[in-house]
Amino acid sequence: MILAIQRQPGTNTVAVASDVKNLIKKLQDQIPASISLNTLFDRSETIQKSVRDVKLTLLLTLFLVIMVIFIFLRNVSATVIPSLALPMSIVGTFAVMYFMDYSLDNLSLMALTLCVGFVVDDAIVMLENIVRHMEMGEKPFEAAVNGAREIGFTILSMTFSLTAVFIPVLFMGGILGRLFHEFAVTIGAAILISGFISLTLTPMMCSRFLKHLTEKKHGYLFNLFERFFHGMLEVYKVCLRWSLAHRRLVMIFSAAILLATVYLFEIIPKGFIPDEDIGQITATTQAAQGISFNAMAAHQQAASAIVQKDPDVEAFMSNVGSGNTGRIMMRLKPLSERKVTAAQIISRLRGKLAQIPGMQVFLMIPQTLSIGGIMSKSQYQVTLQGPDTTELYRYASIMLEKMQGLPGLTDVTSDLQMSNPQVEVKINRDKATALGVSVENIEEALFDAYGTRQVSSIYAPSNTYIVILELKPEFRKDPESLSLLYVTSSSGQPVPLKTIADIKTDLGPLSINHTGQQISVTLSFNLLTGYTLGQAVTEINTLAANVLPASIACVYQGSAQAFQSSMQGLGILLIVAILVIYMVLGILYESFIHPVTILSALPFAGFGGLVTLLLFNVELNIYAFVGIIMLIGLVKKNGIMMVDFAIEAQRSRQLNSQDAIFDACVVRFRPIMMTTMAALMGTLPIALGLGAGAESRQPLGLAVVGGLFFSQLFTLFVTSVFFVYMDRFRAWSGKLLIHN
Repeated sequence: MILAIQRQPGTNTVAVASDVKNLIKKLQDQIPASISLNTLFDRSETIQKSVRDVKLTLLLTLFLVIMVIFIFLRNVSATVIPSLALPMSIVGTFAVMYFMDYSLDNLSLMALTLCVGFVVDDAIVMLENIVRHMEMGEKPFEAAVNGAREIGFTILSMTFSLTAVFIPVLFMGGILGRLFHEFAVTIGAAILISGFISLTLTPMMCSRFLKHLTEKKHGYLFNLFERFFHGMLEVYKVCLRWSLAHRRLVMIFSAAILLATVYLFEIIPKGFIPDEDIGQITATTQAAQGISFNAMAAHQQAASAIVQKDPDVEAFMSNVGSGNTGRIMMRLKPLSERKVTAAQIISRLRGKLAQIPGMQVFLMIPQTLSIGGIMSKSQYQVTLQGPDTTELYRYASIMLEKMQGLPGLTDVTSDLQMSNPQVEVKINRDKATALGVSVENIEEALFDAYGTRQVSSIYAPSNTYIVILELKPEFRKDPESLSLLYVTSSSGQPVPLKTIADIKTDLGPLSINHTGQQISVTLSFNLLTGYTLGQAVTEINTLAANVLPASIACVYQGSAQAFQSSMQGLGILLIVAILVIYMVLGILYESFIHPVTILSALPFAGFGGLVTLLLFNVELNIYAFVGIIMLIGLVKKNGIMMVDFAIEAQRSRQLNSQDAIFDACVVRFRPIMMTTMAALMGTLPIALGLGAGAESRQPLGLAVVGGLFFSQLFTLFVTSVFFVYMDRFRAWSGKLLIHN
């Protein structure tokens, strides 16, 4: 006996599983020793493993970020001050999560891990500016006051604009909105809290605990890093001067990157939610239509024997359903005890199970997130609907054959089974009426013989037994036995069924399926390794346009339908996120021009993220797309730091745009490098894809790491050139307005 337990909506999987395990321990003491209770599947185990691995990733991220701060500042007290922003931001975020009744799951933990890389950015910028004032000869308290006053607006701009990136995510509908709502709130709360800490706690601690760097002699390692940093700064000055002197070449290069980013976004393989190796495989078996139960059971046992011999299958459950189908649920050994993934095990089993004559076996990895759809033999479904049943069934067969020929699809099957043997009892109403037999009498006789009519109950001291009326097994195997059946007439006389009805055998559909009250046929399919859902949807759409008439609709179900709708919405989400940041920056700077300069780094970030995904052969799924959106908020920090300082230099020292942006780039070079490296190190453990559930986290990490690295190489030059051009455009447009 198999007992399946599912949690109710709004409850915690781990808590429910723990309660069930405690109850099982009590039951084992009460049941006879001959009965054993074994847990076949426990979804909470993979959840706990994934959460544990994310916690380890979080600790590794904390260590890497603190090391980056120490390498750049080479001072313990200076390293501790911004590092305090990390635990305080995380603890503050926990308070927000508790208030919002959020649970600590994979997405919220991933948000906290990502936060580690950039919640410290504001504190680093504040600390670096205060240290710079101290290097100019100011005392710690004076430097803290002046540095905080000078950089305060910049930090506000960075904090609010980064938080604004996630505003569109909060208003997303559908499955993506529900999936990433907690993620957006968690990460937004951490950013706002870190901004508040950097404006209050960080300057206060700097005024108390920082000491002049000239008061003590430094060791060899400190001087080595100092020489390396100054050498890097000199190289940057030379390259920056060249960029400002060859502005047209830089702009042409930027335009080329923008076009390349658009092109990459079109051609990159797109997916939805990656399959996670949770240690489970599901197999659906299908034999010939009309097969008997005993024959189907024999086929199922042959498949079970192959599964049992596989060295990586720890346990399995096998059962035969109604008709010609069955299911096998496999639990794999822990990932640490096997050298292959679940996808590789499926490839191995598929070849062996294909050798069973008269049976097809469809294997798939259970999805961690079930999104509607119908129960099918394969993971993705496309449904055909039409008003004409004959036409629908004919084109469904053609579509099935064409889809089976597509190179990236496997396990292509249909829920339309037209070759199922059936017996038709055609009543001769004139004869039946003459003999006093009604249609109802015939139906009752057939149900008594072949149905499951309950005729009595036997009550024992400890149990109740239901008595079912049916024919003997030997009369249930052959349709010819219907000729031996008698029907009781209204006069009480038995009448042979064959005298009042014609009995003939034929072939017909096993079932007539409906979707939305319309007759439908659902075609399901799996994907071969390396083939994405986006490629499959594109090819199926092309196939449907060429094969199906206008009267037959082709719609996707479940994950395929959610993918199709999400791809249409994600592009709009990206545009809305950019517009929201532009409006926030426009309000903060009271300008239409400066936000464009700040956002000039976005194409480089997008290009770097997409190229990284292509290099590592990772599809652009929803997690990677969230990483691209995060890049919008991260890379514009560099532009804010440069533009803000350049504007202030123009106001206070009356410098022209080229000199102002040059000074801004040189002064802000160190905090820009520190914040970018901290964000890189904070995301690197996620990009490495270590631990349980890493298949979901890795695309996001790769997109962020690649985008940050590439944008860091070029935006330090491109943004400065943009500033010069946009500042001159602002001056020209101002003169034009005055003249008019």
